[in-house]
Amino acid sequence: MNKLIIYGGFLLFSTLIFAQEETNIIKKDTTKLDEVLVINRRNLSNYRQEKTLSSIDDFLEKSNQITMIKRGNYAWEASMNNMNSDRLAITIDGMQIFGACTDKMDPITSYVDVSNLEKVSIGSGQSGSENGHCVGGGIDLQLPTSTYNNNGLKTSIDLGYETNGNYKTSGLDLEYSTNSFYLNTDGIYRKSDNYDAGGNQEVLYSQFEKYNISLQSGFKLDANQSLDANIIYDRATNVGYPALTMDVSLAEALITSLSHNYINNTTFIKSLESKLYFNTITHIMDDSKRPDVPIRMDMPGWSDTYGFYSKATIKENKHNVLLNFNGFYNRSLAEMTMYPNDPNQPAMFMYTWPDVRTLYTGLYAKDAMSLNAFETVSASLRLGYHKNKIANEVGLESLQIFYPDINHSKSRLLTSFSSDYQWKKNLFDITFGLGYGERAPTVSEGYGFFLYNSFDNFDYIGNPSLNTEKSVEANFKVNYHKNDFKIGIESSYFYIMNYIIGNIDASLSPMTIGSNGVKVYTALDYATIFDVYLNTSYQLSKAFSVNGTIGYNYGTGSNNEALPLIKPFLYVAEFNYNTTHFNAAIQLEGNGNQSKYGSFYGEDETPEYAILNLNFGNIFYVKNHKTVLKYGIENMLDNNYSTYADWNNISRQGRNFYINLSFIMP
Repeated sequence: MNKLIIYGGFLLFSTLIFAQEETNIIKKDTTKLDEVLVINRRNLSNYRQEKTLSSIDDFLEKSNQITMIKRGNYAWEASMNNMNSDRLAITIDGMQIFGACTDKMDPITSYVDVSNLEKVSIGSGQSGSENGHCVGGGIDLQLPTSTYNNNGLKTSIDLGYETNGNYKTSGLDLEYSTNSFYLNTDGIYRKSDNYDAGGNQEVLYSQFEKYNISLQSGFKLDANQSLDANIIYDRATNVGYPALTMDVSLAEALITSLSHNYINNTTFIKSLESKLYFNTITHIMDDSKRPDVPIRMDMPGWSDTYGFYSKATIKENKHNVLLNFNGFYNRSLAEMTMYPNDPNQPAMFMYTWPDVRTLYTGLYAKDAMSLNAFETVSASLRLGYHKNKIANEVGLESLQIFYPDINHSKSRLLTSFSSDYQWKKNLFDITFGLGYGERAPTVSEGYGFFLYNSFDNFDYIGNPSLNTEKSVEANFKVNYHKNDFKIGIESSYFYIMNYIIGNIDASLSPMTIGSNGVKVYTALDYATIFDVYLNTSYQLSKAFSVNGTIGYNYGTGSNNEALPLIKPFLYVAEFNYNTTHFNAAIQLEGNGNQSKYGSFYGEDETPEYAILNLNFGNIFYVKNHKTVLKYGIENMLDNNYSTYADWNNISRQGRNFYINLSFIMP
């Protein structure tokens, strides 16, 4: 019944615009977010893109606001504004997808690849709430747009190799297009052995193997309408996690969607995109390759999501309006079986996620109004209905040991809104924004059952009675640019009420052998997070340029304890040389000493570090064939270091030589 409600709402919204007159197709309007990372592995990039075959994790880490939390050499977890993925809205082309791992070993970003994507839109704070409720911001991994360019068949081949970890990458892309039909299919394969930290120290259990295949097709119904279908299949095996006690034998996802697009610049509604989607994820943790574990465990998890959205854009006089009506239905189930070393002892079984069903339906509206040639104001609002239900009776009874009065289900009404003012004139541009956002607790925070966290060595139990987390934010950005010089400062401040975090319950006994105890998810009265960045760039000549960034971050709770995983002082400096067919860059990046760390939450101090990277790129043309070559050295001085975001202080890669080669054949 819940699914029928979702699909019915989708179809109702999709039928609002078709009594309109046909005209030429125009480009689709999109909401302008804070930052866009262009993902195009066939071009040289000026955006500190060292490798055309970089993983999506490497691309995301180039943003000021984003840091990737590393538990190994694969599947890093995105954090934004010093908030982890629990507080973010991360989507793939507007589609809601939820990982199936209780230990966050399969973030959403791990189920796509650069071969699937065209760009990544990043919205800080409530500017990222277009696709869902969030506190810290939104990341939308966007698939390529339709290409009816009548180019016939185009082919490209990608090859990559890196010395550190014997890391191999290969990819193939086939595209066929006419004026009314296109078909694109691509695949990419990645495999790495254990990598070496600085000083040739092997990092055990850091290997992985993955392949990703996607199919995208579209058909024009008429000059204004088209249908598009997308399928992505992603499978990773033998994935090691050196910072954790378990590895992954399988992480598998199937992501599908069917969308209808309507574009007409003469009608009241300029564009409408309506999409139905389904995705399913299977994730299996095991410790079969770890020696001498106290007790063997299997921990499979599953996540299925059905959803829809309809996005409409309206331009009227000075108003530019975006409407997004969306909803989803998710099922999350995870379990654990423990096998004692003594064969005479019975295996132990429990549900770590008790088959939690989540239903959400919401409406987002944004209006950007141009006051004059220099000033623009915008305001956005998201309203949503969120409902959790425990579908497994055994799982419910397990949680009722700690919460005797809980019900099967809990409903919430969620609200968020934001506004900003932008002024641009002559040499300056200024942006100031305010926002308020809410989010529901995650499945782990609300319903997790004895989830082991190796970061602080505690078992965690969810709390179904948690209140909605709420945030008030303020942000500003000022840029000065004259001729070839630009300098800017940007800052944000978050005051988060009912800040959800684990708190020790000394009355409970841990399930994990050797753990320090049990924490129950509870909430601080409030927490505050602040960041400020200074960005500069100077074009020395047509070919030479320099740029740099320094940043400072701070976070504390109402208990006067420093929050965990807050960036220390950071800096990046880069010198670039770019011509039409060649580019080179040398980069210095590092962090200061992490003096304000969350020892109360199990975090320890991370020393300062600095590394040098050198990269080059060439483009060659042979008749109509194009070859893109990228090569370079990462961590040139072979430093052995870890950052604040490296789980349990695992060391990052030492010196690494790499080469990426792409052949594009029209």
